Amino acid sequence: MKAASLDIPTIELNDGTKHPMIGFGTYKVGFIPASASAAAAGAQQAGGTKVTARECVRAALDVGYRFLDCAEFYGNEEEVGLAIQDSGIDRKDLFLASKVWTDKIYQGKEAVRAQVEKTLRDLQTDYLDLYLVHWPVPGGKHVDAYKVLEEMKAEGKIRSLGVSNYAIEDYEELQDACSVPPAINQIEVNPFLYRRNTIEYFQKKGVQIQAYRALRDGKAFDHPLVVQIATKYSKSPAQILGRWCVQKNVIYIPKSVKRERMEENAAVFDFELDPDDVSELDKLTTQDNIQKFRELYEKCVIRDTPWADTDEGKKLVKVPVTYD
Repeated sequence: MKAASLDIPTIELNDGTKHPMIGFGTYKVGFIPASASAAAAGAQQAGGTKVTARECVRAALDVGYRFLDCAEFYGNEEEVGLAIQDSGIDRKDLFLASKVWTDKIYQGKEAVRAQVEKTLRDLQTDYLDLYLVHWPVPGGKHVDAYKVLEEMKAEGKIRSLGVSNYAIEDYEELQDACSVPPAINQIEVNPFLYRRNTIEYFQKKGVQIQAYRALRDGKAFDHPLVVQIATKYSKSPAQILGRWCVQKNVIYIPKSVKRERMEENAAVFDFELDPDDVSELDKLTTQDNIQKFRELYEKCVIRDTPWADTDEGKKLVKVPVTYD
């Protein structure tokens, strides 16, 4: 059976690439990374598995998703590659993205290059449409990693370059040292963590934003305002959050292991939220959520490196940065 194809709009990147406005997220799909938070892991145990990533991704491709958001950290790229082969979809019709994790960024240029090559083998492709530095590891490490990606872009192994979880100050450090500007910054974006200043800064610089946790892991589906707006439009809470994201010109990356949810999550292009409803959703971001993001940022830029939980590491973390 041939996979379906959704009618998905695109957004143009600063290198001329047409990027789909929706993709399928593969984090915790079929596999929970060993250092993932136990709370977020839910019923599954870290390092364990339930439904395979191969099955989940094949279902997403059958539904019509063509942009797959992958990463070294997700631990399932080989399974994703098998799902792609199962689907029979032409490579030119896919948009494959991945990211290098903090451990390889810390280890240096050779480790970064080796990881990109591994991803190419695992996904069974000779090029990646997009490749990101997953976190801005300090001490110049993230800049060195990005320079390797520039080299691999010149070699034709990567089409577009990007970053993830970068604050404005991280971008400025990178901008001073790189020759190819990032086309993407992937960060958490949803009405409960709407970092307006950061998002608008990057968009004005020509760096498009990808959103992870756009659906807030389903934890906001029963929020009264979200439910109220969903009722008004006869849509699900997930569709309201996804549509809000799209109307911010932010690339939306939902994830689910259930086919019916995959279909539901993708149905965000046949309606539009009124400006007043968008504004009300904007107000759901609290200072507490901004503070939680700050704590996550300061932890994750040195996570899974020898600097984690050390005084040396804490001194290296760039503070203050723009958190809102």
